[in-house]
Amino acid sequence: MWENSINIHEVREIRSAGRIYFGVGAIDKINEVAQELKKKEIDKLLVVTGKNSYKKSGAWSPTEKALNENGIEYKIYDGITPNPTTHQVDEATQIGLEFGARAVLAIGGGSSIDAGKSIAILLKNTEVKARDLFEFRFAPTKAAPIIAVNLTHGTGTEADRFAVVSIPETETKPSIGFDCIYPMISIDDPAMAVKLPKNQTLYVTIDAMNHAIESCSNNVSSPLAMLLSKEAVRLIAKYLPVALEAPEDLTARYYLMYAAMIAGISFDSTRLHFTHALEHPLSGVKPELAHGLGLAILLPSVIKKVYASRSEILAEILEPIIPGLSGNPDESEKAAIGMEKWLFGLGVTSKLSDEGFKEEDIEILTKQVFETASLAALLKLAPVPSDENTVREIYRESFIPLSVVNKP
Repeated sequence: MWENSINIHEVREIRSAGRIYFGVGAIDKINEVAQELKKKEIDKLLVVTGKNSYKKSGAWSPTEKALNENGIEYKIYDGITPNPTTHQVDEATQIGLEFGARAVLAIGGGSSIDAGKSIAILLKNTEVKARDLFEFRFAPTKAAPIIAVNLTHGTGTEADRFAVVSIPETETKPSIGFDCIYPMISIDDPAMAVKLPKNQTLYVTIDAMNHAIESCSNNVSSPLAMLLSKEAVRLIAKYLPVALEAPEDLTARYYLMYAAMIAGISFDSTRLHFTHALEHPLSGVKPELAHGLGLAILLPSVIKKVYASRSEILAEILEPIIPGLSGNPDESEKAAIGMEKWLFGLGVTSKLSDEGFKEEDIEILTKQVFETASLAALLKLAPVPSDENTVREIYRESFIPLSVVNKP
C-alpha cells in the first residue's frame, strides 16, 4: 500500500483552514511556533490542558523550553477533564483575562482543545460567559489565536471549527461551530500518543471512525467526504489492532492520527448525524462515560437504521470492517451485526445496560436530543426521517447486543 513509501519521521505541513505539522517529531516545531507568535507580538499564553497527559506524553518539556527561550510568558490551567464543562471554561477564561493572555495553547485530546477553543472565544468577547455561548445566546465572529498540540487520534478537532462542552446544570452537551476557532497552527505528533491507555486508544479511534461513517452518509455529504471517509475507515481497520497489540508502534499511531485528522476534515463541512446526536446526551447525563464508548454502543443500531438509504456508500466504506457487503438495501441487519461483531472483537462489548442506563432513561435522553439545538440540527442531516420514535428505537436497541435483539 502507499503508506509503505512514507517516511513517518519526516514532518509534513498539511493545510486545512489552518496549518498542521504532522509526523513523528512534529513536537519540535513548537520552537518555530513560539518564534512566530513572538513576531506577532503574542508574548503571553494561556496553556489549557488536563492534569497529567501534557507531561506524561512528552509534549510539555519541548514546549516549556520553546516558550522560555522565546520570552513568552504563560499561565497553565490544568483543570480540564474528559467531557469538559462550562464551569472549567469560565474559570480558565478568568485566569487568562487576569494574566493578559493574548492566545491559547491547548495541549491534549478533544477535551482540552475544545475547551481551549471556547476559552479563546471568551478572551475576545469578555461580556459573555460559557453558557451564553453553548446555549446559543451569542454567535462569535472573533477569538484569540489558538495553537493546538494534539495528543490523541480521535476528534480531528485540531483541523476543524467545532467544540463540544457540557453544561452540568442541564446535563446537556452541546456543540458549537464557528470559523473563528479553527486553530491557527496544530501539531500532530504520533509519538505523543504512544502512552495512551488501551481503552483510550480504542475509544478515541472509534470516535474518528464515527466521524467518517456519519460524514459520508448524511444528507449534505460530498465526493470529498466519500474519499476521506473511505480512507479513514481503511486505515483504522488496518492499524487499530496493531496499536492495541503494540502501543508504541509509531507507524500504527501515525496512520491512526492521520485517519482521525482526515475524518475531522471530512465532517468539518458535511457534519454528522444520529450517532453523535444520540451520544451527547449519554455522556451529558453520565460525564464518566467515554464519548467513544457511547458511540460504539449506539453505532450498530444506527447502521441498522440508515444502511438501506445509503447501502452502496456504506457497503464500500465498511468493506475493511465488514467484508462481503454487496450494497443491497436488504443487508441492514447484516451490516449492523457485522459492526457489532467487529467492536466486540476489539473488546468493546458494553451496551447501555452495562453502563447503568435503564429503560426509563430513554424518554429523558430523547427529550435532550430534540431540545439541545445543536443536536436537533444534526438529526435534520440524517438520511432517514429522524422523529422521536426513531431516536427511541435506536436507544432501545442499544441496551443489549443486536444479536440478542434479533433472535427469533
